[in-house]
Amino acid sequence: MMRFACAGLLTLTATACSRQTAPASRTPDCLSATIKAFQTGSSACADRFVSEHTFQGQTVYVLNHGTCGADLTDEVLDANCKHLGSLGGITGNIKINGEDFRTARQVRIVWKAP
Repeated sequence: MMRFACAGLLTLTATACSRQTAPASRTPDCLSATIKAFQTGSSACADRFVSEHTFQGQTVYVLNHGTCGADLTDEVLDANCKHLGSLGGITGNIKINGEDFRTARQVRIVWKAP
């Protein structure tokens, strides 16, 4: 009986460790070009990144400049790379399209500074 319990536990543990996550969303072509420009832009913060979120029923992307400056804003783009607004900056803005962006759900990190 103990052997079956150990085998079952081992199988369960191995299965849990190898669980596959949902496939990453396809990165729009326009975002790939935007990321290339962001990589070489004036903001050279070591902790900058681009993240994908679900917000107001759509996929949006945030170009996060990192912690190099308090007055930098994080740009929010839709899946067509249309600018929806900016977060942070000196004013500490947290709203996009009149809604608090903290309600957004982060899906993945699309790009991160090396």
